[in-house]
Amino acid sequence: MVLSGCVSSHVMIGQPRAPISPDEVRIYLNPPPARYDAIASLDTSSSGSFSFTAQRKSDKVIERLKVEAAKLGANGVLLQNIHDQVAGSFGAGGGSASASGNTAVGVGLGGSVALHRKAGTGIAIYVYPDPNTPQ
Repeated sequence: MVLSGCVSSHVMIGQPRAPISPDEVRIYLNPPPARYDAIASLDTSSSGSFSFTAQRKSDKVIERLKVEAAKLGANGVLLQNIHDQVAGSFGAGGGSASASGNTAVGVGLGGSVALHRKAGTGIAIYVYPDPNTPQ
């Protein structure tokens, strides 16, 4: 829980509104056809989510973008990108050597695995209701 609280951030570029539920936030791949105001630039990652597949990591990024937008009263996120980000690596190695007389033999083996997470950015927006659409 502590990790999930510090993986999202925002930079205000407009006026926030009253917070709403993240379930009310819609993701847009293109600007919506209705009038909207930009509220904040959002940045988050899947860090600390214990998600292992690329899809689940992307889902976590989208979920966190919605949560951050909802805190600012945005009912939409204009998704800018989701990309892989190197989060570190894990390596291990071992070796052995032996010497006898004038001969020495050494053998070593090692390996490393890069750890990746997904990161994403978006613009928190407030989309005004279309007056021609029934509520």
